[in-house]
Amino acid sequence: MDEVTDATFDEEVLSSPVPVIVDFWARWCRPCDAIEPHLRTIATEHEGRVRVVRVDVDANLRVAGSYGVLSLPTVVLFAGGEPRATVHGAQPRKAYERAFASWLRSPE
Repeated sequence: MDEVTDATFDEEVLSSPVPVIVDFWARWCRPCDAIEPHLRTIATEHEGRVRVVRVDVDANLRVAGSYGVLSLPTVVLFAGGEPRATVHGAQPRKAYERAFASWLRSPE
């Protein structure tokens, strides 16, 4: 997964032509480590339809604060430059897939 920063967030996420799942995480966060394989699997299975990136909240306070990230992990799907769905805490992969289902579907 690519790392996104305060400096690159607008271009990489808000201006993206495809939906972007943003994993707000920190190096010290063990639950964040636990969900990383789930998000990597989603990125692989839905390649081309959605992008998955990470934001280190300790190094990128502006973005985390702008979206009210108060607990980790917090995973937010952005589409059209707006947050559309959020999952708080470590969850099974299916929870992320359900929350983001509208944006993960194959085009008809």
